[in-house]
Order: sequence, then structure tokens, then C-alpha cells
Amino acid sequence: MGHSSLVLAIAGIAFFLFGMGFASDNLQKLAANRIRDLLTTLGDRPLWGVVVGILMTVVIQSSGAVMSLLVGLGSAGVVTLRQVMGIIIGAAIGTTFTVQLLSLNISKYGLPLFAFSFIVYFISKKRVVRRVMSVFMGFGLLFWGLDLIGVATSDLRDARFFVDFLDYLKANPLVTVLVTSVFTAVVHSSAATIGFSMSLATTGLISLSDAIYWVYGANIGTTATALMASTGGNYVGRQVAWAHFLFKIISVGIFYFATDFFAHLIDLDSIQRNVANAHTAYNIISAILFFPFIHIGARVVEKMFPPLDSEKEFSTKFLERGTYESPSVVMAHAEREVLRMGDIVYSMVRDSLKLFEREDPDLFEKIKKRDNRVDLLNKEISLYLTSFIENSESLLQGQVIQIVSFAADLESAADVVDNSLIELANKKHALKLEFTKEAWEGLRHLHKLVVEEVELSLSAFQRRDTELASKVIYLKREVRKVEKALREGHFSRLIEGRRESINTSSIHLDVLHEYRRIAGLAANHVYGVLKDNDPYNIMPRREPNQT
Repeated sequence: MGHSSLVLAIAGIAFFLFGMGFASDNLQKLAANRIRDLLTTLGDRPLWGVVVGILMTVVIQSSGAVMSLLVGLGSAGVVTLRQVMGIIIGAAIGTTFTVQLLSLNISKYGLPLFAFSFIVYFISKKRVVRRVMSVFMGFGLLFWGLDLIGVATSDLRDARFFVDFLDYLKANPLVTVLVTSVFTAVVHSSAATIGFSMSLATTGLISLSDAIYWVYGANIGTTATALMASTGGNYVGRQVAWAHFLFKIISVGIFYFATDFFAHLIDLDSIQRNVANAHTAYNIISAILFFPFIHIGARVVEKMFPPLDSEKEFSTKFLERGTYESPSVVMAHAEREVLRMGDIVYSMVRDSLKLFEREDPDLFEKIKKRDNRVDLLNKEISLYLTSFIENSESLLQGQVIQIVSFAADLESAADVVDNSLIELANKKHALKLEFTKEAWEGLRHLHKLVVEEVELSLSAFQRRDTELASKVIYLKREVRKVEKALREGHFSRLIEGRRESINTSSIHLDVLHEYRRIAGLAANHVYGVLKDNDPYNIMPRREPNQT
């Protein structure tokens, strides 16, 4: 009898969890746009955040899913910890809706509800109707699972091993909290844990005070979903998950030592209703206690879980908009930021050939991250100098235009690597193609020239040196000659019918073209360097000897 009842209880929990997940998934699909709209209205309004948290949890029917969503949004930079602190508190209140629903004596209607919903779902062709019926089918399975749990727990009263286990838990409340926390973390549902405790309390296997310890464990265990979701995110995601965990731990700590008194206060109805009311009262009182300390709590969590060095937000280093000390200082700051930007572009060009050697997702990601930084610096440099140029002299305006133009060329060169070369490398690896030995050696030679040119270009910009500027122009022309020779060599191999050349033809030619583009972009600014040092155009334009 005991073992069959245990199997029935497990089956009931399985139907309960499946039904809840099915209902939750379809509710999310029904309300996805509404949830997005709610999140865009957050701002810095904690009270509205509480309301949003309640609504989201009632709609999604899972505080764990809500918290995982917030962790993901936090990691993506869509929301901050301070914005979601209110939602964390509101989500706790929102979970009480499901538990209150479970406390109503309607579990016997689970199968009829499922059957009716399935018939309507099967007959209807309307997408919205089928989605709504899917939600009701989920609730039908949920209630049926709860009914099975109730039947199983009635039979388990005669199972010695189960009764002994419950007696041990009743004698050790802290162990009860730990065990139910782990159980909730495993099944990903605090409602399942509390629903099970209701069934046990209804059959007299545990008291109201014992059931309240189950409520505590369920509330702590539900934080596991967000904690696990945060492992793949950044520091904001971790802060959101740990803020949720600390909120639950501290609130349980406050209630734990007053559990018997708490149970006495709410012992006003049937045992099922009392357990549900205990859960509701615990979450509402916790919300009231913690709400005034939302901003303080956010600061504490931010200090406890700061960003790692690799996660610190990238920003400008030398620009301070609005604090223009003098034109020379402004120009110096802007030039230093452009050189910083140039170093990033140089590293992208330097590493770009590795993209074609072997498939390396980490390198792809690093290059994309560098390109995002280049985009940010280009934007900030332009805004910084645009704000300054409005009240500056025409001579300074010319310098500003040179700096902004060079920054724009660097940004374009970075885009060539991030967009064009990465796409070509992905295509090569996807088709499992290989360059001929001659083609690869030619690419390496061309790449070396382009890298050298970019490096000299940055030095020419920094030092305003005409000799370096002339070398850059020489290298640009050399790149053009080498690129032309490599094209001709490629066409010769095509005529010979070399299979590798035929297969990689479009990729090879495009790579040659993109490196030539980078060389042209890197050289654009040096003509301004030559002009600045030779305003009357009397300096002979002689290409330097190759060194």
C-alpha cells in the first residue's frame, strides 16, 4: 500500500508540474507583448515595479520564470538592479494567487476541465481560442495532479517509513526548511511544494505550523531557478538573482522564530485555506517590511556583487563633455581617444587573418566586442568635438574635421573586419573550403603589409610626421600592387583548373578586396598631415625607399 501510494503521489506531482508548465508557457505566449510593454514603463518607480511584479507573476504563473526573465534582461543591459527591486517584491506577492487557487476545494474538477478544454481546442481553428484552451488544459492537469496527491497522502498515513520521515521533519524545523528548499529547487515550483503540504495537512500528517515551515522552504527554493540562470549572465544578472535570494532568506529568518505565533494568528479557516493564507500573509508582510529599503538594499547587493574587471562597462577614457578648458586641451584629449580607438582597430586587423585559419567562435566574439567599442568611441568623439566646434575658430574647425574624419575611417575599417571578413570566414568554414598554398601565402603577405600600414598610420597621426605619412602612402600603393598580383595569380590557377582555387574563388577575391579597402581607409588622413606641413605644396612628392 505504501509504495503504490508513493508512486501515485509522484504521478500526481508530475501531472501538477506538467500542467503548471503547460499553462505557464501558453500564458506567456498570450501575454508576451503585454509583458514587454509593462517592462518598458518601469523607470525609477519602485511602487510601480511592485505592481508590475504582481501582474507578471499572475500572468506567467511562475515567480521562477519571472526572475529568470529579469536575470536575462539584466544581463542584456535592458534593466538595472534598482529598476527590478520592486518587481522582485511584487513577484513574491503574485505567487500567492496560484496558492490561493489551489486552496479552493476544486481539484476534483481537474479532469472535466481538461476534457472540456481539449474538445474546444480540437474543434476550434482560431489561434487565440486554442491558446486559451491550452491554458485551461494546463490548469485541468494541475488540479488533477493535486487530486492524485490528496488521494496518495491519505493512503500514506499507513506507510510507516513515510510517517517516520515526517515525524523527523516535524522534530527538526530547520531540516524541514532545507529539505523543502531542495525539493522546490529540483521541481522548479514553489506552488507544488505548498500544494503538497496542503494535502499532508488536510490528512492530518502535519500541523499548520509544520506546513508553514514548508512555505518557508518553498520560498527559498524558488530562488534556485534565477541563481542557475545567472551563471551564464553578467554581473547585473547575478545581482538580480542574489537580491531575490537574500530577500527570501532574510524574510524567512524574520518569520522563522515566530512561526507558532504566526500560525496562531492565521488559524481561522480550514487547514488548506490556512496554509494558503500563511503563504499570502508571509509575502505581503515581507513586501511591506522591505519596500522602504529598496534603494539601500540595491546598493548593498551592488557592493556585494560588483562587476568583474572583464565586465566593467567600456567607456571613453579622456573625454569629458562640457568641460572644455582650452582648445589645445580639447584637441589633445580627442586625439588621445582616437589613438585609443586606433589601437583597438589595429588589434582587429592584426587578428583578422586568424579567422580564416580555423573556426574559432571565441575570436569571432572578441572581434565583435571590439567593434562595438570602436562604434562607441567614434560616437563619443564625434559628440565631444561637435559640441566644441560650435564656438571655435575656423582654423580649429579644420582640425576637428580631420580628427572626426580619421575616427570615421577607423570605424569603417573595423566594420570591414567585423562584417565582411567575419562573414567570409564563416562561409569558408561552413563550406569546409581550403585555400591553395600559394593563395594562403599571398594572403599572409598582403595582410602583413596592411597591418604595417595601419600601425604607421596611427604613428603618423600621433606625431604629425610627414616621413611617416609618406611611408603610409607608399604602403597603400604597395598593397594595391600586391593585391593586383594576387588576383592575377588566382586567375592563372583558375585557368589551370585547380579545384581549391575554383571552390574558394569568390571568397578569396573578396578577402583581397576587403584588405585593400582597409589599406585605403587607413591612408586617407595622412594626406592632411602632408598638407599641414606643406601648405604651399612645394615639398616634392617622392615615395620613400622601401625599408
